[in-house]
Parts: sequence; C-alpha cells; structure tokens
Amino acid sequence: KPLAQAETLEGNFSVPPAASPSRMGPAWSGEKAEAPVPADSGHAGVWPLDEHNARLLDCVHPRGWENPERPADFVYDLVAVGAGSGGLVSAKQSARRGARSALVEQHLAGGDCLNVGCVPSKALLRCARAAAETRRADLGMEPSLGDVHFSKVMQRMRRLRAQIAPVDSCETTVKAGADMYIGKATFTGPHELTVGEKCLKFRKAVIATGGRAKVPPIPGLAEAPYLTNATLFNLTELPPRFVVLGGGPIGLEMAQAFRRFRSQVTVLEGMGRILGPEDADAAAVVHRTLEHEGVRILTSVSVKSVQHTAGKPWPEIRIEVGLPGKEAETICCNALLVATGRAPNVEGLGLEAAGVDFKPGLGVKVNDDLSTTNPDILAVGDAIDRPEFRFTHMAGAMAGMAVQNALFEGEDLPVNAPSRRLSELVVPRCTYTEPEVASCGVSNAEAAKAKGIDVDAYTSQLDDNDRGILEGAEAGGFVTILCRKGTDEIVGATVLAERAGDMLAELTLAAQNRLGLAAVARTVHPYPTMGEAVQQCALQYSRARWRKLSPGA
Repeated sequence: KPLAQAETLEGNFSVPPAASPSRMGPAWSGEKAEAPVPADSGHAGVWPLDEHNARLLDCVHPRGWENPERPADFVYDLVAVGAGSGGLVSAKQSARRGARSALVEQHLAGGDCLNVGCVPSKALLRCARAAAETRRADLGMEPSLGDVHFSKVMQRMRRLRAQIAPVDSCETTVKAGADMYIGKATFTGPHELTVGEKCLKFRKAVIATGGRAKVPPIPGLAEAPYLTNATLFNLTELPPRFVVLGGGPIGLEMAQAFRRFRSQVTVLEGMGRILGPEDADAAAVVHRTLEHEGVRILTSVSVKSVQHTAGKPWPEIRIEVGLPGKEAETICCNALLVATGRAPNVEGLGLEAAGVDFKPGLGVKVNDDLSTTNPDILAVGDAIDRPEFRFTHMAGAMAGMAVQNALFEGEDLPVNAPSRRLSELVVPRCTYTEPEVASCGVSNAEAAKAKGIDVDAYTSQLDDNDRGILEGAEAGGFVTILCRKGTDEIVGATVLAERAGDMLAELTLAAQNRLGLAAVARTVHPYPTMGEAVQQCALQYSRARWRKLSPGA
C-alpha cells in the first residue's frame, strides 16, 4: 500500500530538529509537521508526505519492520553496518555466495545516493537541461521563456526516486538471503555489536556508515536556516535568491540547476578557483559557462558571518564575505546551500570497543586491503580515511573487495571486484554540470609530477569532432589522456563534454585493465560520436610510431 505511511503518522514518528519548518523555510508553511522517520534516528527525513515519498519509505524504512530473531549463540559470517552502496553490496553479495550475512541501517536504506544525493540531484539536472534547451535560439525553433514549474520538477524527482527505490529496499536485501535490521548499531566488542536489545555476533564485519555534509564553523551559520544535500530535496518552492557555499561538484551542479530554474544564484568558493582537484582548463570552461548563464561566482572568498531574519514566505539570510583586495560585502539570499565537503559518519559506533582506530572528521583508518586495526573488521566508502575514494561507485567496488578479502581470501576475484587492494584501483569521477567534467587517475600533468610520474599528454578538441559540431557542443570541450612518458600506459584522463561521464568509461576500462592507449587506437569507434575524440587522442600516440616508406621505395 503506497500510502500506508502517509495515512498514519502517529506514534514515535516525528520530525527531527534539522527538518523542522522553522529551519526549512516556506515550503512547509501550513503543512503537517510530522514525517515518517523515527525521532531518535537523527535523519532529517523526507518531505512532503505525498504518495511518492510514501512509496519511497515503504522501501527504505518500512513501518512496523520486525528485526530477525536468532538464537543467542548464532554467529554471522559477515555483518555490514550502513545500508548505502557499500553495505548493500557487502551484505547481498556475501549472502548470495553462501555466507550468513546481516545488514544494519539506522536511517534510510539506499544511503545518501538514493535518498538525498545522486538520484534526486540528477533528476533535477535533467529538468534544468530541458529548461535551458527551450531558451536556445540556434536550433531552428523559436526560443521560449522556458518557465519552470518548480513544484512539478520536485514532484517528478520524488516519483522517479520512488521508482528506483526497490533496488535498495529492505525487502530486496532479505530476498538476497541476508538478515535486515533497522536500528542503531553499536560495537560492544571485537566480534559483536548491538541493535537495540539484540546482540549480533560475527566473524567479520564491514563498516559502511557513509558520510554527511561538513558544516564549517562560521559565526551565525549554525543558527541560520541553511540547507545541505540532506534537506535540499525537500523543497517544494523555488527560492528567489540562492547562495551556494562551496565550488565543488555538488555546489556547482545545484548552482547551475537553480539558475536555470530562474533563481538568482551566487557561488562562494574559498579557494582560488572552482573544482580544485580537476584540470584547470576544464574548471575554467565550467566557470565561464556558469557565469554566461548568470551565476555569480566569487573565488578566494572568506565568509565572516551569517545572519538571518525570519520572514514569510522566505527568510532573509545575510552573508558577510571578505574578498581579496576589496571591502567586505554582504550578500543576501533566501536559501543557503552548504556544500563545503563531506565528513565520515564514524562517531557513536562504539569503534573503541571493537579495537578500530578512527579519527572524527577523517574516518576509519584502513590498510590497502580495507582491513582496520581490528583485522576482522573492514571499512569501505565514505567512512574511510581516504577522501579520494568517496564516491558511490567506489563504495560498491570496495564492498566487493571487502567480501572477497574477508571471506574468500585465496580464491580468484569475482567479476565485480576489480582488485584486492585500494592502491590498484583507478577512480573515475564526474561533475554533472553542463558541460560535464569527468576524470580518472591523475587529472593533470601537475598532479602526475607531484606523484613523481613523468607523462606524455594527448589532447583532442571537441570543436574538431563532427558530432560535437552537430550537437552544438560547448566551446572548449576536450579529451586529454596522460600516459607514462614514452609508453602507452594510461595514468589519467580528463574529459570535458556534454556526456563526459559516459565517455570516460572507456578510458577507465583501459586504465584499470592496463590495456594501453594503442589498444584504444586499434578499436573501431562508431561515426559520428563524441567517443571518436577519445580515439583521436589514441591515434596521436600511434601515428607518432608509424613506420614510413623511404623515398623511392
């Protein structure tokens, strides 16, 4: 019954402070204050309580769920804590391979990615792209104002999120053969943890508790009605003025989307440029594109304080910023998104009792095989002390590694575990602005040099790609591939294009499996595609090595 949770909201289900109407602004005016998430769960919940969110919650936090009953002497082969990508893969894969497995989740199964991350954000980006397309005058159609009905955009997002949710549901975990527990996990020893009144004993465990938005200690920010990714997707009305604190992937994606929805948008970045870890040329193109669309981007900014005044329909938020060589400026907005990085969820788990070393704000200390200071407990995903691996897809890959290393050491790798060691993984990443910035391995020659790697760089411009020309691709798009100097070994790549993330997959495949750039050059690519730009880079390597006929031969 998809409306089961929306119809009955009494009992211990209420809104935690982080999701209260006073913090979240006008989208909740006149609405019921209850949300079907336990008040002691610490999760901000989902809103509004329509049929789509009811369907979502039926999957990821089903009401009346009864935790399994096991004998007191029952020992699990593997217990995963946290039902995001890492925990779901750990529990399901081990169960399907014959292990007695369990999964514990305190909040919402599916983790941030399904509920408040990858899935809802990409739904918004699709609508934002459609709005931008309608305003273009170079496609042979009369451009329109492209008015956006924000409430319908958010309704579509909730509907599609609920459609995807069954893949990560509690029921699906049980069907895979694992026990599913809803509640807070607390380690009480090196081989046991509690969930409520129940004690779970285990041979091996995987910590997959994910991360949360990192909120900087700015005077007045904690008291202000700011948004994070955990609350942004609860909005039902479009804020007229929208400020993003942070010029990383999350911040820039939402900045472009909300500008295309017709908010006035400002991005505040403390570093000298946006997208700091990525190729500088790619970041510069994204910067120019967003500014051309009307996003104001300020870099090298120091935020001095945040003040706010309650109001209807929106609060008034005032941000005092310092700019290099200029007087302090006050920027006013109605909604402030904090997107200044992520912090691992490692506090309050009882890791001390389990003999697991960790540092608040940094994560669980792991070895190259994902083991912790307790060799029988492994950690994956956003919970570990390796920020370069904090992506949903990497959490899933690490989970496959963890299952293999914990339970099947000495056997051949399963198909979805690329390696046994972190150091052997090639990490693909993508910022889903338009154009997208996608990269794997080392993203630029400077980063390679810092790691002591001398490289040859091969670049192909999308301005010269037939499909790019026909699609009206953004000026400045390119593919750059870095190879170890004098060889075709791919050590990194950057793609700046409309579908850069899709194009990067080929290069990640080649780099992870050491196929070499020559193999890419020998592979026939269909015409006309953006993927030909990848092959053009590879052909630069091959053509330099062609044997040529001698004169008169």
